[in-house]
Amino acid sequence: MSGSQKSSPGLRALRPAAFGAEPGGARLARIRRSPHFANGAFVNPEGARVLPAPGARTEMVRSYLRKEDRVRRAPARPVPVHPTTAADLAAPPATGLRLTWAGHSSVLAEIDGHRVLFDPVWGERCSPFSFAGPKRLHPVPLPLAALGPVDVVVISHDHYDHLDLPTVKALAGTDTLFAVPLGVGAHLERWGVAEGRIRELDWQESTQVGGLTLTATPARHFCGRGLRNAQHTLWASWVVAGDEHRIYHSGDTGYFEGFTEIGAEHGPFDATMIQIGAYSAEFWPDIHMTPEEGMRAHLDLQGGRPSGVMLPIHWATFNLALHPWAEPGEGTLAAAREAGAAVALPRPGEPFEPTARTVPSQPWWRAVAVPPAGGWPAADEDVPMTASEGTGRTGEGTGDPEAVSTG
Repeated sequence: MSGSQKSSPGLRALRPAAFGAEPGGARLARIRRSPHFANGAFVNPEGARVLPAPGARTEMVRSYLRKEDRVRRAPARPVPVHPTTAADLAAPPATGLRLTWAGHSSVLAEIDGHRVLFDPVWGERCSPFSFAGPKRLHPVPLPLAALGPVDVVVISHDHYDHLDLPTVKALAGTDTLFAVPLGVGAHLERWGVAEGRIRELDWQESTQVGGLTLTATPARHFCGRGLRNAQHTLWASWVVAGDEHRIYHSGDTGYFEGFTEIGAEHGPFDATMIQIGAYSAEFWPDIHMTPEEGMRAHLDLQGGRPSGVMLPIHWATFNLALHPWAEPGEGTLAAAREAGAAVALPRPGEPFEPTARTVPSQPWWRAVAVPPAGGWPAADEDVPMTASEGTGRTGEGTGDPEAVSTG
């Protein structure tokens, strides 16, 4: 019996494929043994409200429908996507570590001779439906097949903007492995991924893929794909450690004190990929981070030092919140300047090497966004994006303007 088997074939056939599958059998038994599962659901490391308070939901809907708010939440002109090709990714990174942000939370990490693909979403909508739901604000930077062979796909949790049915089905035809939090393997098996290619982990569990160690670490979020959120799948952040480099991917998370513990046990990191978009202090303050909280998390992970490079993720690709489209980028710039920390600002699809002398540093979104009421900050208010002291790497300057021009 497969670990995901739970109900009769007839009942499973009635559940839309995009909803995935509820874990059952041995998989469900393992979930129930988890120290992070209680009273029929996974629980957060710190308490978190996952949905807007009932009294706030009406105002949230009104805000989504207001025309002036809709304009601010999208770019005014086409997003400049970097024209990356398969040939660009064929040569190994000179430093042994290269990241390519494909938009939202999707990142290809080439680390110490291995290739890790985080939260790949190549579909047109992050929705169970092809005709409705948040649609991409920019095209995918390059076809999925152009990425080349991938050793392991890492999934942070099962929400539609992180676990994409069309993308998983495309990858199911390859020999890549999947590293996922507990319960998520049930979705993958239903979509054609062989059980033997799935590594399913609880928080603080690790698996080896070639010369890499992948560890699922805590996050403060929630799960669910169907009409009924059973909380039977886990959410996680991820640490990937190679022979020479270490990286961290936050997945979706609210700020919590556990970042310091993750950093102390697994850091410091050459690069962190931190969620800084789709936040709402009013409607869901506990499950997504603001740019300021994202920078605080980055510093916590680095032992309080502004070392390593932070790559902001979970923004610019889908309209998932009420804040202006460019606000996460601007907020990250300001937080980096305040902290004296290095952040990379690639256009979607632009490869860069975090431990190189410079990283992409231009606020490219300003050329295509609706300007704020007071205009954009002066150039001298921006922060140079270079490797900081304490990482064993050096760097200076603000990057190559040609590499990040809007074309």
